[in-house]
Amino acid sequence: MDAVLIMVLAFVGYIIAYKLYGKFIGDKIFELSKKNITPSHEFEDGVDYVPTKKGIIFGHHFTSIAGTGPIVGPAIGVIWGWLPALIWIFVGSIVMGAVQDFSTLVMSLRSQGKSISEIASQYISKKVRFAFFLIVFIELWLFLAILGMIMAVIFHMYPEAVFPVWMEIPIAIALGIAVYKKNKNVTTATVLAVVGMYITVVLGHFIPLDMPSLGAMPATGVWTIILFIYAFIASTLPVTTLLQPRDYINAWELFIAMGLLIIGVFVSSFNGLEIVAPAVQLHPEGAPSMWPFLFITIACGAISGFHAVVASGTTSKQVEQETDAVFVGYGSMLMEGALAVLVIVATAAGIGLASRGDTSSVIGVAKWTEHYASWGAAAGLGSKIVAFVEGSANMISYLGIPQYLGLIIMGVFVASFAGTSLDTTTRLQRYVIQELLGANRVGAADNKSFFTNKYGATLLALITAGILAFSTGVDGKGALSLWPLFGANNQTLAALALFTASVYLKKRGGKKYLVTFIPAFFMLIMTLWALVINELSYVKSTSVLLGIINLVIIVIVVLVSIESIKAIFTSKEEKIA
Repeated sequence: MDAVLIMVLAFVGYIIAYKLYGKFIGDKIFELSKKNITPSHEFEDGVDYVPTKKGIIFGHHFTSIAGTGPIVGPAIGVIWGWLPALIWIFVGSIVMGAVQDFSTLVMSLRSQGKSISEIASQYISKKVRFAFFLIVFIELWLFLAILGMIMAVIFHMYPEAVFPVWMEIPIAIALGIAVYKKNKNVTTATVLAVVGMYITVVLGHFIPLDMPSLGAMPATGVWTIILFIYAFIASTLPVTTLLQPRDYINAWELFIAMGLLIIGVFVSSFNGLEIVAPAVQLHPEGAPSMWPFLFITIACGAISGFHAVVASGTTSKQVEQETDAVFVGYGSMLMEGALAVLVIVATAAGIGLASRGDTSSVIGVAKWTEHYASWGAAAGLGSKIVAFVEGSANMISYLGIPQYLGLIIMGVFVASFAGTSLDTTTRLQRYVIQELLGANRVGAADNKSFFTNKYGATLLALITAGILAFSTGVDGKGALSLWPLFGANNQTLAALALFTASVYLKKRGGKKYLVTFIPAFFMLIMTLWALVINELSYVKSTSVLLGIINLVIIVIVVLVSIESIKAIFTSKEEKIA
């Protein structure tokens, strides 16, 4: 099928889904109302709870949930063929992912901005509280450690991206001051910030920054330490100082990058762009079975449990009015799905396209095969990033953008989103630790214990992530040993979040709960299937640590699922404030 047709049909489908299904869920299922007071107003403190215009909070939420997920997952998933990957991304994001993000956000808005773990405890049963917290902690622990490594690898691969990524920090701080302190026009401030950011992208070509080794520690290890120090500072600052404005700038960076890619697809289609990946490839060399691993490998872009943590972590504390939840929660997931579709086009078609004026490179099916000859080749972090970055740069080169500049633009794009996720994940893990250790309320001034105040909880989050990152040596890549667990754990959390929403809706009466229960049951089957296969593999290979953690996740899934299903079928309609 033509790449242009794939893109157009998917985008039109997303617009229709937002207008119809998104509105239906907001109006008829959850009955949103502007009269309901949101946590951002009830607990406004200028640090964590800040009423925010929906355009800005959309940018924060979208860049927080996106990160590198909708790039990495689809870039691996096309090894089974572009068609199954595309179907899962399109259908999954509309009826599963966006529903999970939206429902979790609304439940948190109606529960004083509490996390999905506390909400599950409230609506399912008290006994699932610790189990839910544990699986969220494992999720964020793995993700926090791996994000530091991802950014370190990107900086090493694309040193031209280092300067622009770090310059986003002063630009974002200046934007925050202009909007929140000086009351400057948001549109004017945004234009200046985005223009300034792209000026630094061009400058990055002339001042590539290579990190030298520090004694026995290679560049990746040095970068990981620097990034964790940055994460500590960024995640303890008020959200309006850095987190919000940086996410907002990154959202515009994404819109511009997506715009370039969309136009690039159209223009390059007249210059030889064609799909070179197979439509379906059931048995790639060394790859696990497509069922269930396609649904685990492609998470962000279709459905991801991490989104539930973000929605009930930072976002619910900043949404200004309840009716904004459709745009912020449902809409941002569909936008992520659109990004994942573009990744499919870049890795299934753009990678095989020669850049403008280049007649020497390997192109076509041969180029695609370089990256997807086997599961080992496709699953490598470098190969995944390169496949997307090069495929995208090839397409936008036909817009007159030199390939070297296209590589920088896309490299900065990927690194910026990883950085945004690093900030947000650190803050989320701090919230989890504070709630788990009994803080009166996240952000409350009377949290006197060291590990329930924001500095102690953040330090604990980063120390545990650092231990994992450096568990195999000084290169900071220790989290890779546990990375295979992240996908299954992530999708497990998605299933449990949907079960929680199902209990919530069942208590409201009628058959509304089926909107979340059917996706929850599907994800439960897929994740348990994958977890059992993984466990058998770990036992066979005598991977003790992986086997123990995987077994803990299986026990948690079974426990929470049983409690959820029991609560769904025994709950009676009750009035929920």
